[in-house]
Amino acid sequence: METWTAAECAEAWGVRPGTWAGYVSRGQAPAPLPDTDPKRWSAAEVREFPRPGVGRSRAGARPEARSLLAEMEAVAERMEELRAEQRRLLVAGRDEGLEISPMAKALGISRQTAYSWLR
Repeated sequence: METWTAAECAEAWGVRPGTWAGYVSRGQAPAPLPDTDPKRWSAAEVREFPRPGVGRSRAGARPEARSLLAEMEAVAERMEELRAEQRRLLVAGRDEGLEISPMAKALGISRQTAYSWLR
């Protein structure tokens, strides 16, 4: 069975060792294995334990979770490309004399966003 020190557990969760110790003391992390000195934790149990601080990355996440994060990053990149295209179309519409309201509606953005993009 693979075991980790407190420092290794903290690194896997992406936190400082003091934060890890706080989680353990509050029952927000697995308890150390019995009869270990210095204290050690089951690596598998640390990986599987639902970590507090929802939304934070965890270095010890399973490969499936890392794959999901990579997919999210790819979507975010495509969205940024689409936002750039929206801005280009908005400027082109302004240059053609279109009004803000119909352009914002067509682009699926608010008028305030359209105005801010045209500054």
